[in-house]
Amino acid sequence: MKEIKIFHYYVCLMKQSKKGINFKMRNRLRCFRNRCYGLMEINKEQLDKKVELGAVLIDVRSPQEFQEGHLKNAILLPEYEIKENVSEILPDKSQTIIVYCSTGHRGIKAQRLLQKMGYQQVYNLYNGLENYE
Repeated sequence: MKEIKIFHYYVCLMKQSKKGINFKMRNRLRCFRNRCYGLMEINKEQLDKKVELGAVLIDVRSPQEFQEGHLKNAILLPEYEIKENVSEILPDKSQTIIVYCSTGHRGIKAQRLLQKMGYQQVYNLYNGLENYE
């Protein structure tokens, strides 16, 4: 709880700053936030290893974005349909799941939602497909 309060304090300070947040500071705050909320992000090398070990890839983008291109063997499950359809696609809550989107923001939302629904090993691809390509 103390870490969350500290994180919110830093965010408030950065919002008040006239210069804004530089790239390095934004990444540090993002890592700190993820640690506070128990979120796990992985890079493309870690993604490849986890997929080899049987992880399920979930693309949380829209169907149109999915058609324009997606990672090999990825399953389309848009962020806005997770609550309704995830139990049909992923009945095993202990299975390793990797979610991704274009930039990582929808992936984080999907990751939090899946964790709240009881899925234990949910990872987000850091910076989404921007990082992968």
